Amino acid sequence: MSNPGMDADVFDQFIEQLERYVRERLLPAEKGIIESDEIPADILAEMRDMGLFGLTIPEEYGGAGMNVSQYIKTIHRLSYAMPAFRSIISINIGMFTSALKNGGTEAQKAEWLPRVAAGEIACFGLTEPGSGSDSAGLQTTATQTDNGWVLNGTKRYITNSPFAKVGLIMARTSKENLPKNAHVSAFVVPMDAPGVSVGKPDKKMGQAGSHIADIVMDDVRVGGEALLGGELGKGFAYAMMSLDNGRMSVGAAATAYARRALDSAVRYATERKAFGEPIANFQLIQQMLAQSEIDIYAAECMMADVTRRADAGENVLRKAAAFKVFASEMCGRVVDACVQVYGGAGYLAEYDAERFFRDARIYRIYEGTTQILQLQIAKHMLREFHAGV
Repeated sequence: MSNPGMDADVFDQFIEQLERYVRERLLPAEKGIIESDEIPADILAEMRDMGLFGLTIPEEYGGAGMNVSQYIKTIHRLSYAMPAFRSIISINIGMFTSALKNGGTEAQKAEWLPRVAAGEIACFGLTEPGSGSDSAGLQTTATQTDNGWVLNGTKRYITNSPFAKVGLIMARTSKENLPKNAHVSAFVVPMDAPGVSVGKPDKKMGQAGSHIADIVMDDVRVGGEALLGGELGKGFAYAMMSLDNGRMSVGAAATAYARRALDSAVRYATERKAFGEPIANFQLIQQMLAQSEIDIYAAECMMADVTRRADAGENVLRKAAAFKVFASEMCGRVVDACVQVYGGAGYLAEYDAERFFRDARIYRIYEGTTQILQLQIAKHMLREFHAGV
């Protein structure tokens, strides 16, 4: 079933406004954010006013009601700026909203979707010290009581946890590992609930201004209404349902950041002189610039195709994974070429090239590593072959 999304003219105006905002407001703010490691409150307030925290939330809950193509195009435009800006809104409009839309009760949607659309920050707790993509290793437990649930466990590398008002927490509701991951359920947990504590933000290679930290739950008591959808054993399934969109979002971010790095490399190559002329005149420099342009164009084509298919109701699991793998690996190549074009200056912190290089490295890891996604793509190819599809 096709999703029409936002009115096309309204969306075009929004994108134009966003591009101007990125250029005139966000890019000049980057230097200060790198120094302070946080997005200023006034910029967060502006992002809330623009509706960036509610892009995918249905209009009846205060969101923009965008379809996949519009949402991913918005992420693409925003991600020309440093990654922290996408990071702060990503869980609200991705994992959290997707899980509530797909699996929440009417009461859960009515309580939480308007709040996250207005800019209350959400986080998503799946990864643990001993498990990531492997749900069988999940250790966090939720034990049923007479009037609700008690949660115990630790979640690791949780994006936005230091700022979050609410977390969607995956917990084990069965001691046994069940088929289809039915031992994992999802819980909507207010982050100010007694027993919830957030660790110090981890120091990272790059991505200044975006924060990850541990969440520790020590006998956290929540009511029965905290169980997502009121159903046991559906947590992991709801988490997985949102992964396609998350992978497209990372792919779009990587594609945009590659473009940012290439623009920077072209500018530097035309300004920097060697042997009495701009290095942009040298053919081996031109080769790096041209190959980067070719790579980015391929990723942009994949983005347009996979989002169109998603809006048409196709199952895009394989194509979303392929786009994410290609775009994130491609971005790695482009930021590397950018450093090379800058030469010795590319290794210095005073130039943008080394920051692009550090920031981009995570794109090949989160929302499914390149290797996990390659295995998933191959598994589906082989399954189709054996089924005679």
